[in-house]
Amino acid sequence: MPSVDSRTVALARELIRRPSVTPRDEGCCALIAGHLDRLGFKTEVMPFGDVTNLWAVREGGRPGPTLVLAGHIDVVPPGPPEAWRSPPFAAAITTEGRLIGRGAADMKSSVAAFVTATEDFIGQHPSFHGRLAFLITSDEEGPAIDGTVQVLRTLAHRGEQLNYCLVGEPTSGLQVGDTIKNGRRGSLSGQLTIFGKQGHVAYPHLADNPIHRFAPALAELASIKWDDGSQYFPPTTWQVSNLQAGTGATNVIPGALTASFNFRFASVSTPDALKARLEAVLDRHNLEHRIDWNLGGDPYLTPVGTLCDAMRFAISSVTTVETTLSTSGGTSDGRFIAKHCREVIEFGPPNATIHQVNESIALDEIDQLHLIYRALISRLLIELPHQQSNDSKAA
Repeated sequence: MPSVDSRTVALARELIRRPSVTPRDEGCCALIAGHLDRLGFKTEVMPFGDVTNLWAVREGGRPGPTLVLAGHIDVVPPGPPEAWRSPPFAAAITTEGRLIGRGAADMKSSVAAFVTATEDFIGQHPSFHGRLAFLITSDEEGPAIDGTVQVLRTLAHRGEQLNYCLVGEPTSGLQVGDTIKNGRRGSLSGQLTIFGKQGHVAYPHLADNPIHRFAPALAELASIKWDDGSQYFPPTTWQVSNLQAGTGATNVIPGALTASFNFRFASVSTPDALKARLEAVLDRHNLEHRIDWNLGGDPYLTPVGTLCDAMRFAISSVTTVETTLSTSGGTSDGRFIAKHCREVIEFGPPNATIHQVNESIALDEIDQLHLIYRALISRLLIELPHQQSNDSKAA
C-alpha cells in the first residue's frame, strides 16, 4: 500500500476537504493554480455566473501539439452525513487503505494526479514539444452552462488550437486501466403531455382518458429499434423515466398525462430524426399532445488513433490490465470539448462508488493514475514528436 504521504494522495485529500458542491469552488481552483504557477504555467481564473473555471497553459519551447488535461472539482451533494463511515469532506483514510470522501473518485483524485504528474514531467523535461494546458471547472455536475462550455467559447474567440484532450472522469470498471472512454452517446430528453378530457369514471363516454389513449403508442415506442449502433456505439435506447396523471382520486378520469423520457443515442442517429420518428407515432395514434424537448448533449467519438494509442501505451507501461474502448455511460464535458479539439478521450479511476454514500478510491489507484498520466504526457509531448522528427530527417 502506498504511503498516505504520497504527494498525489495528499493533494487529493486537500481538494476533498473543500466542500465544493456544484457550483461552489471553495478555493480548489486557486489551490491548483498555485501548484501550476510554480511550474511556469500562465494561469487564468475565468468566472462565469456563480461558476469558477481555471485555464492554465505552459509553453514547451518547441513546436508541437497542445495537450489539455480537463476535469471538474465540483461534486454532487453528499447526502446524509450520518450514513458515511466518516464525515464526507474529512478525506479520511480507512484501515483498508482507501481514501473516502465526496469527490474521491469523481474526480478530485484524477485532478490531483494531473497536477503531480505534471510536476514530475516538467521537473524532468522543462523543455518539451507543444503546450500543456489545464481546463478545470466547478460546473460539471450541475447545469454545465457556465463551466467548460463558456471557457471553450472564450478560447475559440482567441483562436486557440487544441489537439488532444484527456478528461479525468472515472471510467475504469474493476481495475484502473481496464476502460477508456473514446466517446459518449448523445442525450435527448422530452417532456410529453397527452391531452384528454377529465370526467367521472362512472360516465367514461363523457370523458377522454389520456392514459388509455397513450397506452398503445407507449407500447409501440417501447418496441421500436431506433438504430443498429455502430462499431463504437451500442444501439440507441429510449426510456420513460416518469409517468404522471390523475388528481389522486379514484373516481376521476384525468384530463392530461405527462411522461418524461430520454434517448441515449448513437452517432448514427440525429436529434431531428429521432424527434420526427417519435412524433410520427403519436400522430398515427391521433394523440393531441405537446413535447418540450431538451438536447442534453450530442454524441462524440474519437476513433482509434494517436490519442487512444498513446493512452493505451501509458496504461500498459504501468499495469498489466487489458484495456478496452467504450462509449457507455452518461454525458461528460467531453461532449463540449470535442467540438473544439481534434481528439478527446476520458480515463480515470474505478467508478463503482461515484455519487454514492462512502465514495472512495484505493490509495494505490491514486498513485497508478499519477504514473499513467505522467506516461501519457511524456508520450505525446516528448516521445512521439521526437520519433516524428527522426522519421522526417530520415526521409
